[in-house]
Amino acid sequence: MTSVQPRRARRPRTARPEPARSTRLLASLGLGAVLVAALLVVAAITPASTPLPDRAQDGLTLAISVLIESLPFVVLGVLLSIVIQVWLPPGAIERWMPRRAWARRAVLSLLGMFIPVCECGNVPFARGLMMRGFSVPETLTFFVAAPIVNPIVILTTHQAFGFDDGILIARLVGGYLVANLIGWLYSLHPDPDALITDRFRDTCDFAATDTGGRGRRSLAQFVVELRAVMPALVIGSGLAGAVHVLVPREALVAIGSNPALSIAVMIALAMIVSICSNVDAFFALSFASTFTPGAIVAFLIVGPIVDIKMLALLRTTYRTPVLVGMTVVVVLFAFAMGVGVNLLV
Repeated sequence: MTSVQPRRARRPRTARPEPARSTRLLASLGLGAVLVAALLVVAAITPASTPLPDRAQDGLTLAISVLIESLPFVVLGVLLSIVIQVWLPPGAIERWMPRRAWARRAVLSLLGMFIPVCECGNVPFARGLMMRGFSVPETLTFFVAAPIVNPIVILTTHQAFGFDDGILIARLVGGYLVANLIGWLYSLHPDPDALITDRFRDTCDFAATDTGGRGRRSLAQFVVELRAVMPALVIGSGLAGAVHVLVPREALVAIGSNPALSIAVMIALAMIVSICSNVDAFFALSFASTFTPGAIVAFLIVGPIVDIKMLALLRTTYRTPVLVGMTVVVVLFAFAMGVGVNLLV
């Protein structure tokens, strides 16, 4: 099984002075706090003084709501990652995994059924799995499937659509299939370890060489993971709000009845609005009377995997070519799935 561990022997980790590490940590956390505070202050004082245009106000509201909505799940994902990496004894997960690579990916793609977090929380959890020794294709399979094959997502999607037009079933089947497709494609890479960033590899090295007690290791890992994902979360939330300002919703609705264009537009919308997968079904429900069922399915598949916020978060772990390839596969798969749903209903 290919994992990040063998790479360490070739790239010995250079020790960093503790004062420099602390300074960088404080700077990262401080920058994130300042950005969040600035967004909140602007949102609080703008209506009372010089109102922003409606679309700018909507974009600012979206950026703040995406950030606030995602933050608890990110923290939960970090905590679950620490449990996996630090507290579970060796072999606690591995012993339940099949030996064949395709079967391992098939099982990991169902692990999200037991992890009630949205896509943001799955990023640190997937990082924890990789630090534990799971291969890059295996963790990609888990990450893609988990925010869709998830008990909360299943319940909210059923509450929004029931079994109408097969939307719920198509979302679950589509999420499972595209996850295993991506895992299989990247398992063909000659050097899967080259798919991850040097910074994440350094994090793996740090975790492997930290020999302190479990409490100390848990605290250190909590700081490392938050430092990695929080700046990306803030930036991704801001980008989602900015793009929302630039793309007029009226233009989207105007072409919603076209079978092909409606799918393309809803895919683009899913990547822009960056709504948590736990509640995105209710957002999609507002378009159900205008857009085709296939377009709704495509929205519900693409959003939890490759929206702007998620791409920013995933960049902390995977290299840019991986994200580009994954985005292309997910978009094409979701488009084909949407066309199929439209033909069947």
